[in-house]
Amino acid sequence: MCLGIPGRILDLRDEAGLAMGEVDFGGVRRDVCLAYVADQVKPGDYVVVHVGFAISRVDEEEARRTFESLRAMSQLEELDWMRETADASLRPFEQGGAP
Repeated sequence: MCLGIPGRILDLRDEAGLAMGEVDFGGVRRDVCLAYVADQVKPGDYVVVHVGFAISRVDEEEARRTFESLRAMSQLEELDWMRETADASLRPFEQGGAP
């Protein structure tokens, strides 16, 4: 299964001419290549990440809907990691604000 996960950009930087950034996935932070979306994003924006590459920018509402879908899909036992990520990512939305 190929899956793109939304995350919130925390920072942007240039690494040897390549756009990179730190992206938060519900408390799990990863370095992500932002080359495909570099001219479209800034810190605080949400991106869909697939195998370490941000492939598109999404708005906050779309990110929330995606996390809710991931939570619903995670009813399968083998997808516990997906439920944990979705639950952690949805917490700030449920508390009335963006992460």
